[in-house]
Amino acid sequence: MKKLILIRHAKSCWNAITDDLSRPLSKRGVSDAHLVSHELMGHLPSKVIVWTSPAKRAKETAVIFCQNLEINVDCIIQNDEIYTFVRSELSKAIKSCKNEHDTLILFGHNDAITKFVNKFGSETYEKVPTSGVVVINFDTDDWGAIEQGVTELTIFPRDLKQK
Repeated sequence: MKKLILIRHAKSCWNAITDDLSRPLSKRGVSDAHLVSHELMGHLPSKVIVWTSPAKRAKETAVIFCQNLEINVDCIIQNDEIYTFVRSELSKAIKSCKNEHDTLILFGHNDAITKFVNKFGSETYEKVPTSGVVVINFDTDDWGAIEQGVTELTIFPRDLKQK
């Protein structure tokens, strides 16, 4: 069984005059990342691998989540292939994960995340929001063979704010 935890980076600061890779999180993004990561606690197996896009907003989101989930931030792996907005490229990167890892946490970008979730998960969404988490289980021992999975859990900031 393979478990994929897709996390769209938190809301970024569009006021920052910088290139796309260097855009930081907004205050709301930081707040939402803390909110959602606390909700994710208790839903993780003990052993995970963590990949992040090289974009500053994704790396900052990964650090917040890992700190709150008590995952050593030194274990975050920057994967340049995750800096994509295209589902097929994201799929290729995920399928390259080594099979010794049963759970992959990935911090990435839209539209790739939403389109991946809608193709490979059992639920569809108009858009996975910033700081949104979607957990998909695959009944296989081979990342390269993942096809249709089962959406186990979603955590979206708006749902938590309504509580």
